[in-house]
Amino acid sequence: MLFLGALTFDAADPQRRGAFWAAVLGRPARAGRALPEAAVIDATDSEPTWLFLPVPEPKTAKNRFHPDLHTPDLDAEVARVTALGATVLARHDEAGRWVVLADPEGNEFCLVEHPA
Repeated sequence: MLFLGALTFDAADPQRRGAFWAAVLGRPARAGRALPEAAVIDATDSEPTWLFLPVPEPKTAKNRFHPDLHTPDLDAEVARVTALGATVLARHDEAGRWVVLADPEGNEFCLVEHPA
């Protein structure tokens, strides 16, 4: 039996990227135990661990995988995460509403309107 244990992301600055995502998710970040330069946002009962590992090379293309975060108040969350350092890349209002954003290192993620 498999289960999702962690979402792992490459990062130029794992501590900075971990701090951004900790603020977005409302969960604390810490340094890695085995790899202190890594940043870790620990799992909860319903959410996986988020792990940010250092890599020397820069991001060069669109992500092949990205998180979609659902919210009942899309406009408020877009305002909140952009205040934390995200950048809006595109807005969609098709078969639902969502916004494509980039974190401070340029990695894409989506905020998706999902009524409560």
